[in-house]
Amino acid sequence: MVETHRKLVLVGADAETAAEVTSLLGDRFEIVRQPEEPVLAGVLRALGEGVLILGGDGSAPWSNQFFDALDEKTRARVRELCELAMSSDRGVNGAVTGKYELECAEGRRCFDVYVTTLQPSEGGDRRVAAIVRDTTIARRTQQKMDAIDRAGFELVRMDAGEVERMNALERIQLLERRIVDYSRDLLHFDHFAIFLIDNRRNKLEMVMQSGLPPEIQDLDLYLEDEGSGISGFVAKSGRSYICHDTTLDEKFLPGLTGARSSLTVPLRIHDKVIGIMDIESREPGAFDDQDRQFAEIFGRYIAMALHMLQLLVTERSTVNEKVSDRFEGELREPLEDILHEVDWLTGRSASDPETRRHIERILSDVEAIRRRVKSVASGPQTLLGVDEALKSREKDPLMDGRRILIADDHPKIRKIIGDVLGHRGALVEVFSDGSHAIERLEKCADGAPGFDLILSDIQMPDRNGYEVFSAARKFCPSAPVILMTGFGYDPHHSIVRASQEGLHSVLFKPFEIEMLITQVREALGSPGQS
Repeated sequence: MVETHRKLVLVGADAETAAEVTSLLGDRFEIVRQPEEPVLAGVLRALGEGVLILGGDGSAPWSNQFFDALDEKTRARVRELCELAMSSDRGVNGAVTGKYELECAEGRRCFDVYVTTLQPSEGGDRRVAAIVRDTTIARRTQQKMDAIDRAGFELVRMDAGEVERMNALERIQLLERRIVDYSRDLLHFDHFAIFLIDNRRNKLEMVMQSGLPPEIQDLDLYLEDEGSGISGFVAKSGRSYICHDTTLDEKFLPGLTGARSSLTVPLRIHDKVIGIMDIESREPGAFDDQDRQFAEIFGRYIAMALHMLQLLVTERSTVNEKVSDRFEGELREPLEDILHEVDWLTGRSASDPETRRHIERILSDVEAIRRRVKSVASGPQTLLGVDEALKSREKDPLMDGRRILIADDHPKIRKIIGDVLGHRGALVEVFSDGSHAIERLEKCADGAPGFDLILSDIQMPDRNGYEVFSAARKFCPSAPVILMTGFGYDPHHSIVRASQEGLHSVLFKPFEIEMLITQVREALGSPGQS
């Protein structure tokens, strides 16, 4: 006798047919007769959602394949919900008794469960049906969107008291830390760079990066379809770009050493593209459309945060000038009264030498007050405490004989700085723009005397402070660099870029000239400076 080891299911066969098959094959198969499945049951069995029907006695007369494939714990929790509905009077025939949300498999899967009471068959018990819908992807997506929204709020949230105590560099560094942290925690992007558009030159300027090599600073990227890689294309077109394999994409320019895929999204303020965010991975195919969607949303918050920082600086500059103008106006009348009284005293005491000296001192002080108020009112294009500093002619041991390059497009400022440092023994070379300053630095490579210190304004018509800094690093690598800017105004984000590469310090105009002298002495006296 052959041992039965296989099952033969006869679907929809009548009793006579089943008997005939059993007589022929019964010694080799276990014959099972199964009624033909109704069309509706077939549809429910193939449905992409779980279906369970629970009887009044607690039995489960029917369930589909989706439900049967769920883990045991999830199936048990669905049965519990059905039993709860069975014992409740809330449900009416055909009505949804309740909707429930389940997290199962240690939170890795999420489900929505709809429990419905069914019309009992004639003489039958009350039954309940449960439909189980897998919402894992949708739930995770919504959670990620909510997390990005919260992170974006934190990016643009600037506590007034906290920000007021910060200078421009500290503010941008705070923003950079937040961007790096949120990108890593929420988007899992460890390697990225942010570029902003310099509209004057139609060029992309890098303002911050994480995990990328220093060589990326040397890339010249412009807003163009060809020649500036993916970044230039995205900046010009305003469309995101996923590079699935860098070895096969002609647009990709090397960034991260060994990068195999990248994602580049535009940074927008309203409908205007102000820059791009470039993300790279050492794994091919690391980014998909969902990553692109998340990065685009986060990119909008980054753009808003950068824009807000710039508005804060602009507002500070505008408010300071308005207050200074008002202050100058308020002082005008009492100063005129003092001069009127001096004229009266002069007429009464012209013959007394002692009185005459006091009158001259009063006139000198009035003129100094007018001059200093006017300087403050002129906003960032001035320096404070200049009169006393220019009186000194004593050589400073740290400055005497040291070569200092000064670049500033404002004639008054560069003359004051040159005179103050020159009076203390420094050998100064003064330039009215960035281009000539860079040309002079380049000559150091051909044997021209080098410099012990470079002082440069950030905002000049032709070249920005970072470009002067970069030339100094290349041609006078041992010379410290001090950058200057009005109220922290830094449209090219030179401060952030240079601070990442060893910038000595930043001076925010209008500053006290003594502060400049202190910074110069510290720079010249720092290690590596002879």
